This record gives sequence, structure tokens and C-alpha cells, in this order.
Amino acid sequence: MRLCTSADRGHSLDGVTTTFFPYQRDNRWRFVLLPLGVGADDGVTITDESFQATFGHWSIETPLDNIAGARVSGPHPWYTAVGLRLSFSDDGLTFGTDPQRGLCIDFVEKIDRVIGFHDHSALWVSVADPEGLAEALERH
Repeated sequence: MRLCTSADRGHSLDGVTTTFFPYQRDNRWRFVLLPLGVGADDGVTITDESFQATFGHWSIETPLDNIAGARVSGPHPWYTAVGLRLSFSDDGLTFGTDPQRGLCIDFVEKIDRVIGFHDHSALWVSVADPEGLAEALERH
């Protein structure tokens, strides 16, 4: 697996292409992220068939076929975009490390509940390259 940069979007290992999109880092939010266990190895990984997002002690995984669409958004107030959060307006989930920009990923079928009382219809992730992740998801 390789870190995703603008020049290197994937690595093939045993015939499976794996691309990793790390979270955007801003040391101002380390006091929120450290207790959650969020580290440099957390982020979004896509393969030829699956989408996985890790966020410290939490993770989700779903087939790529379950992704309905994605859109870049931000900036957001820090208190709605940093940490492990539920959306106030719907059943969306946030894996946020920085409030400036991220990608909202909508699912065809809801993913299993990570926190809260309901399964999640969307996930917002503050990856360092939200446009690149959106393009990679669109290609699949």
C-alpha cells in the first residue's frame, strides 16, 4: 500500500490495486484526536472492490458498489468537523481531522452504525486530497 500523492494514485499488490488517502493534519486539533487513537496510518483506503475508512479505534468498510456519490465541502465550523461525530441534520458520520475541507460520501445502502442509534447514510472524511479521492471513487 502506498500513500496517495498527486503523482501516484495506486499500487498493485497481488493483482489488487490499493490506494490510500491520509487525513489532513493540523496540530491544533491533536488534543481532540489523540484520545480517539487517530494516527498517521488512519485514512481512507480503496481497492478494486472495497472502500475502508479508519479513524483511531473506529472503522467502516463497504463495497465500492455501495457508494452513490461524493462531494467536496468546507470549510466547516471546527465543532462540527473535527473528531468522531454524528450529523445534526441526518444520520451521517464524520471522521474529521481538520475543518477546512473534506469529502462527503453518500451510500446506496446505509452502513452499519458506528456511533449513535441508527445506521449511517453518509460519511464525511477530511482527507488531504478530497478531489483526488472523489475522482478515484468516480472511476470505480
